[in-house]
Amino acid sequence: MRKRLSMQDKAELAMKAAVKKVIAEHKKTGRPLSIWKNGRAVHVPIANF
Repeated sequence: MRKRLSMQDKAELAMKAAVKKVIAEHKKTGRPLSIWKNGRAVHVPIANF
């Protein structure tokens, strides 16, 4: 029998899938990713992922 996922588990799975999709799109186009680091927005080259 499969365990039912909580709303929090479903949200976490959806977020992880969205992040994977964004990283794949950025790799395909060669655009850098923007992330938060030390309270600031930073552009990270896709080669670092």
